[in-house]
Amino acid sequence: MERRLLSWVIASTAFLFIYIALNGMFGPPRNQNLPGNGDADVVADADADALPDADLAVPDADPDAEDAIEEPPRPEKASYQTLGSFDPNSGFLMLVYLNSRGAGIERVELTERKENGRLKYRRVDVLGGYAGYMGLTNLDDRDGARVNVIGPGTPVALARSLQDGIADGLQAGDIITAVNEVSVADRLAYEAVLTEIEPGKPATLTVLRDEQPLKYEVTLTEHPLDLIRMSSRGGADEIEGNLDRLSCLMTLAGVGNRELKESDREMPSLPTQHREIWDVVEQPSADIGPQTAAYRLPVSRRALDRMEAAPVDLLHSYTLQPGSYIIDMEVGVENQGEEAQELAYRLEGPNGITLEGWWYSNKISPNFGGAGARDVIYRTAADGHVLWGTYPLIKEARDKTSGPAKVLFAPQDSEASRSLNYIGVDAQYFTVAYLPEGEASFDQYKRAGATLVADVSDLPKHKERAANTSFFLDSQSVSVAPGESLKHRVRMFAGPKQEELLATYGLSDAIYYGWFSMIARPLQQLLHLLKMIVQNYAVAIVLLTLMVRLLMFPLGRRAAVHAQKMQELAPELKKIGEKYKDDIEARLKAQRELQQRAGFNPLSGCLPMFIQLPIFIGLYRCLSVDIELRQAALSPALQWCSNLAAPDMLAYWGDWMWEYFAGRGTGWLGPYFNILPMIVMVLFLLQQKMFMPPATDEQTAMTQKVMTFMTLFMGFLFFRVPSGLCIYFITSSLWGIAERKLVKKSLPPKGEGSLALAGAGDSVAAGPQGAGGSGSKSFADRVRERIANEPPPAPRPAQRKRPNLKKKR
Repeated sequence: MERRLLSWVIASTAFLFIYIALNGMFGPPRNQNLPGNGDADVVADADADALPDADLAVPDADPDAEDAIEEPPRPEKASYQTLGSFDPNSGFLMLVYLNSRGAGIERVELTERKENGRLKYRRVDVLGGYAGYMGLTNLDDRDGARVNVIGPGTPVALARSLQDGIADGLQAGDIITAVNEVSVADRLAYEAVLTEIEPGKPATLTVLRDEQPLKYEVTLTEHPLDLIRMSSRGGADEIEGNLDRLSCLMTLAGVGNRELKESDREMPSLPTQHREIWDVVEQPSADIGPQTAAYRLPVSRRALDRMEAAPVDLLHSYTLQPGSYIIDMEVGVENQGEEAQELAYRLEGPNGITLEGWWYSNKISPNFGGAGARDVIYRTAADGHVLWGTYPLIKEARDKTSGPAKVLFAPQDSEASRSLNYIGVDAQYFTVAYLPEGEASFDQYKRAGATLVADVSDLPKHKERAANTSFFLDSQSVSVAPGESLKHRVRMFAGPKQEELLATYGLSDAIYYGWFSMIARPLQQLLHLLKMIVQNYAVAIVLLTLMVRLLMFPLGRRAAVHAQKMQELAPELKKIGEKYKDDIEARLKAQRELQQRAGFNPLSGCLPMFIQLPIFIGLYRCLSVDIELRQAALSPALQWCSNLAAPDMLAYWGDWMWEYFAGRGTGWLGPYFNILPMIVMVLFLLQQKMFMPPATDEQTAMTQKVMTFMTLFMGFLFFRVPSGLCIYFITSSLWGIAERKLVKKSLPPKGEGSLALAGAGDSVAAGPQGAGGSGSKSFADRVRERIANEPPPAPRPAQRKRPNLKKKR
């Protein structure tokens, strides 16, 4: 009884610990007790859901006023500029799309290649081909999608013309009307057709150019990772409520005696600078080398005059170097007046960072509340590295009626609190962060805030962790002389979370292993070493598992011996339980004596489990952090299980399975059926059936049924774990089965002498004729004799009846 009770307590405690630790990893996201939709909501940008290249009316001062000042001419139409290239021979690692409406970044694609020429970082959630980002917009009067930009080196830029006398490559202004003779009504229809065509296959695009139909043959490629993108261009992983907004926008934050409030995105007295079309003062060159795009915006003269301020221009430029993940920005305000005036600007951060796998992946967070798919990170001299998670931002946004979700530091804070080393938006495997130029920290910003780029009232329940986030920086107000400018240089890192790369820019803290870093880091290094030898991460995980289990073989053998002894003792323990069924104290005492004579320790069988648990969690952390395992395939020849850091995704069932099970973020299992967790669960059940001793009573049978249910439930929780972790479980389970079989054969058979139970050298178990002799009694026979000869337990003294004090009162 004591053994069963102790085993049940240990198993329940272990299961509870594992469930608490892993429920947040593998279960559906919790609602985090966020306020309901009835609370006051913050709308981050009321009209930001319109595409940035749409024609929008810009509010301005009354043009009929008597004191109206003539405004400089403005561009009538927004335009795109690109930095970098998709061409693998260009030397660039990214392709950046800029939009002159707001002078912000619309899209950043990572274009670095492997040695075999394939993309090093591609979209893991897109299996169809890619023709290139074209900023497609729908037409009001006809079917089709208008091309607004052609990225250098993209498949559509290299498209082969099928008509004589027509140059190769699509052009901005073309209207795509069909793909492979299938008509497309709009942008979404065009993208839907491309998802059915595999990378490497040709596709025929039919376009209208000056009302003339033309045909081009495009060889599709893999879809590059769009590290920064508009929410409306995110695909299936995007959620409702996230707003379209360009990244790295800037606005005037201080002029004269006016200052932008932290509760506003722009000065209410001024027309929007985020949606205005900026002048392009420098176009990127087509040469291979550094490329720069520069913009200038004269702020409304009439509005400034009404504010009793002199004219000012906003300045914004971007520069990209070949072979770099850094985009150098120069931002500032130029005084166009005749007198000095106090000037300041606000620079917004990136948003729309990749959401890949947010519904199954779990980014490790130093915060108890967990992390989202996009979290704001920053580091100051006072606070060190800080991660401000998505859930607190949503809660702050719902609790307030206006303003940013969270002010990170303000002018009244200490100098150390405002000494900023970096600030960025962090995803699981990628980070986009602002860095100071040089080794010194930022000293030009007096305020920073984390923001939510979403309408919280529209965020779906259980999908909050995919909300869009960003931040802003307010510069110090500086007196600027006439004709002079307030300028600052800011570097933006946009790239993978590789340890060596991040260390170069002081961003090492963006990689967080959690409590088990001392286990995860060595496992990661060993895994990389094994991969260098076998050239396959799946095989490397198998070898790593075998190495770990081989080192634990002594403990495994001990567990097998423990199981053998437990099966030997089961009949005797049952008899003791029947003999002392009315006396718990005597029954426990007899069981302890029997276990001591047999040299049996109930806790020894649990030791291997508790040692393997940190290794399991360490390997999970390794898979959750190591970007090298992202895109690592089980086999290059298979499309299935092409990402060891994600579920194997054997088949898509999201279109017919119940939402509760298959919902993206809302379901327990997710939109894909995964076969590897099923194999893991079957092996767990097989091990349990093979090595668990037969039930000796109803209580033991009930315990075994509960253990079976727990195994099934663990398989339910593990359904969305990375496939690399499933490979670890499968290998470990197969090793465990083989180990138990091998050890069991090496042990003496049941009942043959004392060694079967007590082990070699046990003086209690050896009989007078010698252990294992032909005339010796088995240990079980001697136990039966001892139990039969023991006198019955003395009756307990009668307990004195307590007086009924109630009646006396």
